[in-house]
Amino acid sequence: MGCENSVVIEARLENVGSGLAPVTEGWFVVNVRDAEWFSSETRGAACWFANEYGDSPVEFPQLGINVTVLEPGQSGVYHAESNQEAFLVLAGRCRLLVEGKERGLGPWDFCHSAPWTEHAFAGAGEGPCVIVMVGARSSPDVRYPVSETAARYGANVAKETSDPEEAYATAEQFRRERPPSWSRLPWA
Repeated sequence: MGCENSVVIEARLENVGSGLAPVTEGWFVVNVRDAEWFSSETRGAACWFANEYGDSPVEFPQLGINVTVLEPGQSGVYHAESNQEAFLVLAGRCRLLVEGKERGLGPWDFCHSAPWTEHAFAGAGEGPCVIVMVGARSSPDVRYPVSETAARYGANVAKETSDPEEAYATAEQFRRERPPSWSRLPWA
């Protein structure tokens, strides 16, 4: 394989309403406290670093990475996908819902999710939980199974599906805003 002699330019970042997001392709550096955030009362908050909802979306085609904040009682949607994922808890406490079981996680706990591992996270403890989430973006096949364990945390679907639109049809949508717990987060 050859190496191209082209120069990759720096992406332009703009404030898109709740922080900075890339509006052009290229490399960039942004601090999590300055980046764009999305928030939901039931699903927590996330900083995706990309700009998937921009006028001209700037997406990461190979690797998805985000910082997720879950308050006690908030959760993601229980699912399994064909790609592996990795999760690192930075602060706070959460419940890992995995393969119909529960496991408590705290700061510096790492979770590797092999392909097709059923999983979701639910906030626990006294305050916000901060998790770095990483996954491949190679068009994963996904499955949203019904799970009694996930249902106890509001992370369940009513009927098994492989359609993300169906799985998230009744879930509260994210808004461009920082989480209410912003002042209690490690970077505030």
